[in-house]
Amino acid sequence: MKKSWITGVALLCSVAITGVANSDDAAPAPTDSHGVRIQYAGQVLIFQVANISITGEFQEDTYAATSRFTAAGLAALFTDADIEASVSGYRTGSSLEPWHYSHLNHASSKNRTVAIDFPDGVAMPDINPPFGNMGDPAATDEDRAGAMDPISTLLAMGLGAVETEDGICDGRLPVFDGRARYNLRFENGGSKNVRTRAWRGEAIICHAYYEPISGYEADEFPSDEDISEPISFWLAPINDGSMYIPVKIRSNAGFGGVTVTATSMETW
Repeated sequence: MKKSWITGVALLCSVAITGVANSDDAAPAPTDSHGVRIQYAGQVLIFQVANISITGEFQEDTYAATSRFTAAGLAALFTDADIEASVSGYRTGSSLEPWHYSHLNHASSKNRTVAIDFPDGVAMPDINPPFGNMGDPAATDEDRAGAMDPISTLLAMGLGAVETEDGICDGRLPVFDGRARYNLRFENGGSKNVRTRAWRGEAIICHAYYEPISGYEADEFPSDEDISEPISFWLAPINDGSMYIPVKIRSNAGFGGVTVTATSMETW
């Protein structure tokens, strides 16, 4: 398993739910809103490897999200990751239009901010300091047209952007994370009772398959084996089923796989 793919899975898990962006870059917001405050813990086998904290809010025609991912337990012996990601944008029902996205690993000596703006629906990276390269081949303007950031993609999934007559999880969404351009292909895995410390009940299982497109170095490009297994989300309905949030996330990446579960949750 490539290190870059494991890192991508960790970030994907850490931003799998809405949060409010406390930033001067946030889009204008009306007063009516609903939101969620949630804590996650990540484990490999019996060992805790991550803490994830989120506070979230949706408004009638805007959305905003932020997430903090920190290494914990066994993982803290090998990495001091402390990743903060945020996005703000506009929404029409399940259709999301991101406005500004950024993420930063506070523990990295490079102190690099990865930002994306979306003029005319084209994801445009603003990396400071710049990457040494943007992949071979790099993602083109055509590749990035219509692509969303990782957070917005998963929010759109929960709002029904890939909903069909077969369920809420059936389709494909384009993603750009500041360098890599890939698709997430969603498949409905049925429903199952799930029990976590934060929520219990019947959840919809949504499998997300990673499909790399561009923006990778040759030694970073995921192999068929790397991407053969999906990231699985157990989605719980909130606000009378108007949206779904992950209460459990599972990836088989790395030794023993990674499981992320909600430990506390508050909605309003």
